Amino acid sequence: MKDKEIKPTGGKSRELREKSSPREIGAFLKAAGQAAAAQSGRLIFALDATMSRQPSWDRAVTIQASMFDAVGKAGGLSVQLVFYRGIDGCRASKWVINAAALRDLMLGIQCLGGPTQIARVLDHACRETTKAKVSAMVFIGDAIEEDIHSLCQKAGELGIKGVRGFFFQEGQDVEVETGFRKMARLTGGAYFRLGPDSAEELAELLAAVAVYARGGLKALAGSDRREARLLLEQMKK
Repeated sequence: MKDKEIKPTGGKSRELREKSSPREIGAFLKAAGQAAAAQSGRLIFALDATMSRQPSWDRAVTIQASMFDAVGKAGGLSVQLVFYRGIDGCRASKWVINAAALRDLMLGIQCLGGPTQIARVLDHACRETTKAKVSAMVFIGDAIEEDIHSLCQKAGELGIKGVRGFFFQEGQDVEVETGFRKMARLTGGAYFRLGPDSAEELAELLAAVAVYARGGLKALAGSDRREARLLLEQMKK
């Protein structure tokens, strides 16, 4: 099944189109082209919104929202939100420069019971990078209910395409940790476990991921962030 698209709300695009003159439209398209050219990276932010995360969802959403705050401060980066929940629900937003729009969208997501759909997330990332280069994918979850060998194969394919995966685990499940670590290694990315008071740490780690997504390993190596060094330690293994 093709992933459905979710769209951040807001704006008056229809009204502007109806009232704008050809000159104004031309100026807008020129500015939009310049803004697109200025973009130096694309990052997918994916998360598990199934019922197993419900007990800690409010806290988790607050932590995850820090991702978009960090990316917004970094600038020069297009972001796409992907999440799954329910029996067969996997959604992807449009690519946006305004990360705050996705943060607000994420704050309205409610958990629904259902199996994990990590394979669909990986497949989606592969499709997206064939359209236009995706620099990195962040995934936050607490469970793996799919065949790990199949997931590792998909992660390997993602790594071959040059998309590094950064897997963040909630909870203490050892098998989940093993699976996340394998997928991170196969993509050339990194793994981290989130603690109960990890909001600030996650914000810093995600800011470092944003640095990589914009400028690659060279930019990450040139960063003075401690979290950048933590990423590099795993990415160079």
